[in-house]
Amino acid sequence: MKWLFWMSALFIAYTYVGYMAWLWLRAHLFPWPVQRGEYQPSVSVVMVVRNEEKCLQQKIDNLLALDYPAHLLELVVVSDGSTDRTERILRECSDSDPRLRIVLNQLPRGKAYGLNDGIQIAQSELVMFTDVRQKIEPSALRMLAENFIDPDVGCVSGELMLGDIESGEAKEGMSLYWRIEKNVRELESASGSVVGATGAIYAVRSELLVNVPEGTILDDVYIPMQVAKQGKRVLFEPRARAWDSANLGPDREFARKVRTLGGNYQLLQLAPWLLSGKNPIRFEFVCHKLLRLIVPFALLVAFVTSALARETGYRILWLLQVAFYGISLLAFLRMGSGMFARASNAALTFVLLNTAALVAFANYASGRKTGWER
Repeated sequence: MKWLFWMSALFIAYTYVGYMAWLWLRAHLFPWPVQRGEYQPSVSVVMVVRNEEKCLQQKIDNLLALDYPAHLLELVVVSDGSTDRTERILRECSDSDPRLRIVLNQLPRGKAYGLNDGIQIAQSELVMFTDVRQKIEPSALRMLAENFIDPDVGCVSGELMLGDIESGEAKEGMSLYWRIEKNVRELESASGSVVGATGAIYAVRSELLVNVPEGTILDDVYIPMQVAKQGKRVLFEPRARAWDSANLGPDREFARKVRTLGGNYQLLQLAPWLLSGKNPIRFEFVCHKLLRLIVPFALLVAFVTSALARETGYRILWLLQVAFYGISLLAFLRMGSGMFARASNAALTFVLLNTAALVAFANYASGRKTGWER
């Protein structure tokens, strides 16, 4: 019983602290610097949209205003069976600016299908992928491109900022998770390759791109891992930033996290080589993506075994766990303020992420499929 508790506790500690500590040590003992310099290859920005009339025009204006030579930039926007004014907006924009190329699919086939369409007609040295909702900073594309002067680099991910470009990054809720995630990506990049990319902003050498299997949920992991498989590095560039709302609502945030975590199970079906020697960053993939899927079960084992143990020390550990979950409940009920509120928000984020992992496992075990959500 006791060994089960300590095995679970050590597993949880390694997943959230130990792996990052190992990356820090590796980055300092065995750094792998990247060459950076002014480099301006041709770039095709590929984006798939469905029923995005509310923010599509703003996003197109944002992309066309990027601080990058106009003659080296093209936009490829694929409409995935849109039924609102999306197609009309795309036609009008393409008529007024020849840099915009559009694909109007009449039936919704999913994001992966649209990405393949966009990749097929892109004609540039680099392909940058983005989503419609986030606002990209003017210098972001230039910052991404600078890394490609290094021939070892095949993919570069930008940084997603949760907050407002005017007031800065948010400090609470899911933004805490993102800050931890970005630290992990920075350390992976400093000594090797990042496991995946930020879907809102990342670029790939066009000759390294492969078709994305239809229905793929995590295209922003599948594509970078294919780049790594071909022997090229996947980097994280924090200077290339895209901004998104820090709070899309608890329901949307939770559903998005369930979908993302469930996508890791799907990846193992689509690309079993990820767990084989063909994956040069197999260890990082397992530690970064898969161990987090097991943490909820380790938490349950730690809770039950400490509750059943008779020794006083284990009873105290059990009470500490009860207190932790109780604090998260207070955040859910929006009770507390100041430092206590920040602590309870962090606890709630942890609980919600692991609850989402349980739901993702249940969906996978039951065969329930999750489609692309705009």
